[in-house]
Amino acid sequence: MTTDTLKIAHKTFNSRLIVGSGKYTDFQITKEATLASSAEMITVAVRRVNITDKNQENLLEYFKDTNVQFLPNSAGCTTSQESITLFRLVREATGIDFIKLEIIGDTKKTLYPDVIETIKACEILAKEGFCVLAYSNDDPIIAKRLEDAGAAAVMPLAAPIGSGLGIQNKYNISFIKEAVKVPVIVDAGVGCASDAAIAMELGADAVLTNSAIAMAKNPAMMAEAMKYAVIAGRKSFLAGRIEKKSYADPSSPIFGMANL
Repeated sequence: MTTDTLKIAHKTFNSRLIVGSGKYTDFQITKEATLASSAEMITVAVRRVNITDKNQENLLEYFKDTNVQFLPNSAGCTTSQESITLFRLVREATGIDFIKLEIIGDTKKTLYPDVIETIKACEILAKEGFCVLAYSNDDPIIAKRLEDAGAAAVMPLAAPIGSGLGIQNKYNISFIKEAVKVPVIVDAGVGCASDAAIAMELGADAVLTNSAIAMAKNPAMMAEAMKYAVIAGRKSFLAGRIEKKSYADPSSPIFGMANL
């Protein structure tokens, strides 16, 4: 498994788990849980978590002695132009051009993404040299459109953000994996470690989870559970599951048994 790395554009990661930084009580717990997960990427909602103002408490400072890299996201943006402006400012302030593009269409109830605005923004940002990881719904057609627009990875939701419902449409995750050549990262709706394992068993290249860890009674312990779930799910996928059958199939041979 040491050679089974996750490659997104020009970067290579040993961990296939990506974590978020929202909903934690403080930056120290954020760091402890992230390190327990062994994740090498952490998403940061630039509009909610400070990484640009060095005169205030800055999450970047907590991770400066680690190998964890930041993945700024555009959570809170509702139009393509908002997200484009935000990421241009982030790159100017931090030099980071590896980003998670997230544009929400329904801000009141479902927090579902606006895929039309996402495709428009992806095309522009990719042309400007950004490495775009694009959050979307679980639609293989949209996933392909995002890949064509220049996305370095597509990030279909498992369920609504923060719902903890787990993967609601296993078939669509599989269809997306078949439709695109870029990495598929299951994002949003993961509630527990088994959800992450299922995503990986379906063939996803990685899993991103935030609420399931940050809102757990013991965030660091849940983060570690997610780490091993992703590893187990990946190994299970690579090993190849047995064929499903309608009836029993004895594990011991019955040929040659005497009739009693």
